[in-house]
Formats: sequence, structure tokens, C-alpha cells
Amino acid sequence: MTTERADAARNRAMLIATAREMLAEVGADRITMDALAARSGLGKGTVFRRFGTRSGIFMALLSDGERAFQKRVLTGPPPLGPGAEPLERLVAFGRARLRFLAENHEIARAALDGRTPVPFGPPAMMSQRHLRMLLQQMGVPAADLEILAMQLTAALDVPLLLYTAPQDGENSEVTFEDRLARGWEDLVSRLSA
Repeated sequence: MTTERADAARNRAMLIATAREMLAEVGADRITMDALAARSGLGKGTVFRRFGTRSGIFMALLSDGERAFQKRVLTGPPPLGPGAEPLERLVAFGRARLRFLAENHEIARAALDGRTPVPFGPPAMMSQRHLRMLLQQMGVPAADLEILAMQLTAALDVPLLLYTAPQDGENSEVTFEDRLARGWEDLVSRLSA
């Protein structure tokens, strides 16, 4: 692993901070490589080298948030972090993952440019390993634990969730995120039955 040069690290931090400011002020649709370069005071070449494409800006923003999320999973307080029963952690993980996706909805949508084959590859792999470990600890009798963990991961990281929100008036007092979280809890609770 190569160490990032100090000036490159400073530029990256400045670009991320500037992108976050722009996101809050003008929204994802107005963030372009040119606008980010102009706002940060760095050259366009620096922005292109750092991110590659416009979606790369948003992938970098997601990566920062993902690192913080993973830290909470690995070392944070229970039930998301270690110390709770596996089912309780499984429920907490799904709820936290869905919350992360909801909080980063605009960023995640902007990160999808059609050229990225697996938009959430590394985070999905972390989720899959974590879910597999919890399922194993629960003693879930699965024909293929790896496939079950993959399917559960898909329920939390599917880009379709970024675009789908049911339009029914019956549940107007309950948010889509709450409904997804309840569905997740119902699904994983059935695994321990």
C-alpha cells in the first residue's frame, strides 16, 4: 500500500469538504467537475485525477460515510456494535444500513452513472461477511449460508431502493424508511423461528 503524499491528501480533504458544502447549498445535480474545481480553487486536472468522473465525486463522499458506518458496526456500542445477541445485531444492522442509505440518498443516486458495474461493491462485501457471521452465530439452518447472506445483503444495498418509494395513502403516517426497517426486522426474525 502506497502512502498518499501530503499535498494530495490535503487536496482530497479540500475537495471532499467543498463537495459536501456544495451538496448542502445547491444539491447533487449542480455539482460538476468544473464547478468543484472552481469552488475549491484547485485545477480541473486535480479534480479529474482524484475522482475520474462526476460519479467519482459522489463515490468518494459515500466512501467517507461508509468508513464511519463500518467503524460503528465493528467497534461501536451494541446492538449495532459487538456485545448484543446475534439477532439483535442483525436487526440493528439492517435498520442502520437502511438509515445510512436514506441519509445518503441523493449522494448514492448521483454515484450511479451506469459505468460502475457494482455501485456498492466493497460495502456490500463487508455487509455480506458481517451478515454471514451473525447468521452463523444464530445457528440458522441454511442450505447455503453464503448465498443467504448475499440475498440479505441485496435487500439492504440494492440501488432499486434509491428509486422506489411506494405511493399508497394507507401508510402515509409511516415513512418508507420505517416500512423498510420493519420489513427487515420481520424478515430476519423469521430466520430464528
